[in-house]
Order: sequence, then C-alpha cells, then structure tokens
Amino acid sequence: MSTEINRNKPVQDVMIPLDKFPVLPESILFKEALEAMSRFNLGIACITNTEGKLLGLVTDGDVRRKLLKIQKPFSALFVDDALDHCIKSPITTTANTKLIDAVDVMEKKHVWDLPVVDASGKLLGLLHLHPAVKAILS
Repeated sequence: MSTEINRNKPVQDVMIPLDKFPVLPESILFKEALEAMSRFNLGIACITNTEGKLLGLVTDGDVRRKLLKIQKPFSALFVDDALDHCIKSPITTTANTKLIDAVDVMEKKHVWDLPVVDASGKLLGLLHLHPAVKAILS
C-alpha cells in the first residue's frame, strides 16, 4: 500500500476505540481522573455526559500547568471535580477526516491526541499521534 493511500485514510481507521482510553463521567473527582489516566498510560482522559457528548479533557500537561497556576496544595485538588480542571473546548476531529489532515492539526496545535467526535459532539474515539504516523508511513 502506498504512503499516498495511507495519507488519505480516514481517522476512523486508526482511532483508538472508547474502551481503550479513559472515558469518564462528568461527576468524577480529579484524583479518580488521574488514576484512570495512569491505568491507560496515555496521558489523557476524556470527560463525557451520560449521552456520551464530550464535555472536556484532562492531559498530563494540563495537570502540570494547573499545579503551577493554582495556589493551593496538590492534595486539595484531588477532591475537586475533574471537570473544574479540564479543557472545556478541546481541539477535536471527525471520523471521516483524512488522517494526514488530522496529523497536520496535531502538529500545528502541538498536541499528541485528538478526540474524535460526531456532528453532535458525541465522543467516538481518540486519535493518538503514534498510531497515526505509523499508519501513514506503513
């Protein structure tokens, strides 16, 4: 298969399915979100409502920046709602977007992951940079 064909693959062919990364309810505590991120070892967690609509996401980098910005003990953050500390308008992509276009967005925005959503904002999966690049190059 040529690289040109792989570049035109849709994101849905490479995205990580919902059961392979942390998808968390909006009521989850920040500490629980961090624990879920550790279990999946991806450095990201997506927070959704009961209908599966993406409400926000938490990344390792966001946690680091939050620690430097907020002037309260780390242990006090643990009991906050994760939604209080998440990016509420994350950069996303769609399942039918060309893989190369999604990777271009990732490069321009300096992100490793893009939540994949449908037209209504429902979370469908996650595009991670490593499998995306591997799919383009293979």
